[in-house]
Amino acid sequence: MTDGPLLLVDDLRVTYHARSGDLPAVRGVSFELERGASLGLAGESGCGKSTMANAILRLLPAGTTVDGSVLLHGQDVLAMKPGALRAVRWTEGAIVFQGALHALNPVQRIGAQISEPMLLHRTQPSKRAAATRVAELLEQVGLPGDRASAYPHQLSGGQRQRVLIAMALACDPSLLIADEPTTALDVMVQAQVLALLARLRVERGLSMIFITHDLSVLTDVCDDLAVMYAGRIVEEGRSGELFHSPRHPYTSGLAAAFPTIGDPASRMNPSGLGGDPPDPAHLPTGCPFHPRCALAEDRCRAHAPELSPAGDARRAACLLVEDPT
Repeated sequence: MTDGPLLLVDDLRVTYHARSGDLPAVRGVSFELERGASLGLAGESGCGKSTMANAILRLLPAGTTVDGSVLLHGQDVLAMKPGALRAVRWTEGAIVFQGALHALNPVQRIGAQISEPMLLHRTQPSKRAAATRVAELLEQVGLPGDRASAYPHQLSGGQRQRVLIAMALACDPSLLIADEPTTALDVMVQAQVLALLARLRVERGLSMIFITHDLSVLTDVCDDLAVMYAGRIVEEGRSGELFHSPRHPYTSGLAAAFPTIGDPASRMNPSGLGGDPPDPAHLPTGCPFHPRCALAEDRCRAHAPELSPAGDARRAACLLVEDPT
């Protein structure tokens, strides 16, 4: 174990190659995650959140171009040989995917799926010890240990998501990436899964990256937030401050999209953003958000802003923040 942050991402760039041309999905993202800290990544679909998460553990399709560096425990994941990379996955960093029904093997019992990484990485001495550990993990995520004999289709959506969390924790990783793990769940089950992740993070001292398009969810489970748009981070800061007092117009639009509980006017007349994020293959000149921004000026169409100080422990990539006059 080295000193410094658990995870250090520096100038990460990811480009997919399609018949129609190159698609720059992540364009120069940098951040660090301290041990035991949690970072929330927000933004609309297509802004690069999941691509960046998959790049951290090198889960992108073959042929994808990835530049920059991803230091996990001081070692560059992007430069690792296959053997070293296999040793890092599950034991150092693990991921919880969005669709549990698609992530689980439908013809294999969940106990066997949870124990597989333990046996592969030899974190348990025998199948019997692994089975005991599986029961412990299921109980930690709120399921009876005897559910290990069930098949995925015999569980509810919330239970399957808990199984994915148990699987991700099987080899005691120090980094957990949760990629929209509650999107397919109803509100009550979503709240239960969020509370579970928050509890496990504290109990295990996990560092966590939580990805979703829902800013309100991130304020409940994350210390810091980073908002992504068109493959770049456009605002970052402490979660409560960023949600309640955003500096970037895009963050303001995301926050305004959520109705105020108890206010019928906000429910009947929701605000937010019109249109969609730009096609990565045809990014606009200047600030990529300017075609949707109500505050855009002529200079926004010509200059692409970098992240600049926007208050205490806050940064935003907006010319109006750099020069409020």
